[in-house]
Amino acid sequence: MSREPCAYILASRRHGTLYIGVTSDLMARLHQHRTGATRGFTTEYAVHRLVHFEMFADMYSAIAREKQLKAWRRAWKIALVEENNPFWEDLAIGLGFDPLPPHPSSRT
Repeated sequence: MSREPCAYILASRRHGTLYIGVTSDLMARLHQHRTGATRGFTTEYAVHRLVHFEMFADMYSAIAREKQLKAWRRAWKIALVEENNPFWEDLAIGLGFDPLPPHPSSRT
C-alpha cells in the first residue's frame, strides 16, 4: 500500500473532530499523525484514528478527491464514513498500527 496516492479521513472519536488529508504514502503519514511528529491540527485536537481512506492511481485524482471531501457538509462526511465503517473503528489497526487509547472526551 505504500507509495500509492490516497485521500483519507481521520477522527478524534465517533462523530468527533474530523481531518481530511491526502498523501502518497499512507503508512508514513499515519505514523506522523499518530506519533505527533508534525505539530498542527491533528496533534492539537487528538485526531489520530483512520476512519476512511480511498486509494487512487495518481496524485492528481487523490488531490481532487481531498478537495471534494473538504467542500462537503459535515453530515455528508459522516455518512461517507458510516457507509463502510459504521462503528468508526480505527482502520489503521488493520494496517498494522497499535490501538490508540480512548479519546479523553469519549463517551462510555
